[in-house]
Amino acid sequence: ARGKTGRVVGHLMGLITLMKGQPLAYNKDNQEDKEPLFDTVDTLKDTLRIFSEMIGGQVNAATGQKEGGISVNADAMERAALKGYATATDLADYLVKKGLPFRDAHETVAHAVKAAQSHACDLSELPLAVLQGFHASIEKDVYECLSLRGSLNARNILGGTAPAQVRAQIARHRARLG
Repeated sequence: ARGKTGRVVGHLMGLITLMKGQPLAYNKDNQEDKEPLFDTVDTLKDTLRIFSEMIGGQVNAATGQKEGGISVNADAMERAALKGYATATDLADYLVKKGLPFRDAHETVAHAVKAAQSHACDLSELPLAVLQGFHASIEKDVYECLSLRGSLNARNILGGTAPAQVRAQIARHRARLG
């Protein structure tokens, strides 16, 4: 799919250039839009079909059995997601909710990340006493925002990462697709 992006974006640029030079009324230049437009539609349909088979697998016509598809190792994904201090922004948001100006919260988080790096651990693995050494307003509830689940749930707004929002978007798009 990545390789097809250049082709589709190239068609888009060609169509934009074609339309930019048009007068207000019909122009025969519009005849030139068919080839890139139809090729883009065909490319998109093929790409979506391939992704569907890649993700969900496909039924073998000879055996009638489902084959392929991806499988998810949730534990490995969670471990990988914790690398890189993904919840650092959540810690800053936590401190802002405690009344700290964002600039100060950002600086405090930088010190916490350095401490986590020196201990070769994630922010959520730092002892409470260490975290409280960075700011007195940090309490035991800080670990709620430092977990991946807490980070996801903190964004419970339309289009957010909270599981309820993700399920709602999936349902909405499934309904649209029929």
